[in-house]
Amino acid sequence: MPAFPPHAPPRKNNRAIVRLSGVTKRFGTKTAVDSLDLTITEKCTFGLIGPNGAGKTTTFALIAGFVRPTNGAVEVMGQEPHRVSALRGRLGVLPQDALLPPHETVEEFLTWMALLQGIAEDDAHRTVHASLESIGGLSWKRVRCSALSHGMAKRVQIAQALLGNPALVLLDEPTAGLDPRSAYEIRELLRARKAHSTIILSSHNIHEIEDLCDSAAILDQGRLASVGEIQSLTGASEQIIVTLNPGPAPIEHVNSINGVDRVEWQPEALRLTVFFSPRDHINVEFIMAEVMQVLLQHHARLREISAGSGLERAVVGPPTAPNKATTLRQR
Repeated sequence: MPAFPPHAPPRKNNRAIVRLSGVTKRFGTKTAVDSLDLTITEKCTFGLIGPNGAGKTTTFALIAGFVRPTNGAVEVMGQEPHRVSALRGRLGVLPQDALLPPHETVEEFLTWMALLQGIAEDDAHRTVHASLESIGGLSWKRVRCSALSHGMAKRVQIAQALLGNPALVLLDEPTAGLDPRSAYEIRELLRARKAHSTIILSSHNIHEIEDLCDSAAILDQGRLASVGEIQSLTGASEQIIVTLNPGPAPIEHVNSINGVDRVEWQPEALRLTVFFSPRDHINVEFIMAEVMQVLLQHHARLREISAGSGLERAVVGPPTAPNKATTLRQR
């Protein structure tokens, strides 16, 4: 794993909705989560990411109350997560390998789940209707779960997690195994949901986390490698990446732009990384506009420009055999 920036503090003015304090979870001799300290604030979409075996699924299970820590404490909305009665109706969960009852209709399944969430019988029908409407699945309510496509079933599972408008929703790999269109539709559904609930999303899909989440925690071998807002983790607030087509590369002219601290040029990849320190009017939009203007003035052929190096680089690190780079600093 790469070196990470210092752990960022939780967002100001938002209260903690989930807190893990010194949490360790062992399964026999295997330590899945090791001395984990993590605070997640309300009114955000938060990602759990990391390679296989990083501890994402175990951390998710600890927050959901599926397992209890070996050491340390887990707190969800002021409660221990295994206290089901205290969190009923306030917490919605979609485990990764959730299955639907094959012989029940969608409406029967969701109504039963609504009752288990503590929703009154008189309100269950209205709640199920609203949840199905939110996923575009009203026409499926009398369809048996066994007859649903994979994408339809995933939507129904998400509808179950959203029953009753819970304050906290936990989703483990919500788009795993879906075709691109279905995955896109699920992401749009979650994006629309962000204003209503705190969402904790565990996923192998780094680009999905980067697209949907405000903040994320990167786990590695059960430990917290880094945590912070997505812009901080990707460097989007302090660097831009420019890829050129073959031709002129006016590196020195880019390096002379007001506010640029240094530039790094990788000739084999035709990639230019521009570093800056945000202040006053010096921000990513200003630097990006200035860089594009300089490139155009000097007839450079721009292929791509983006803010930050992306979350993938933060998780997996730089290539093992990086291109030779030239670094220029402001004089």
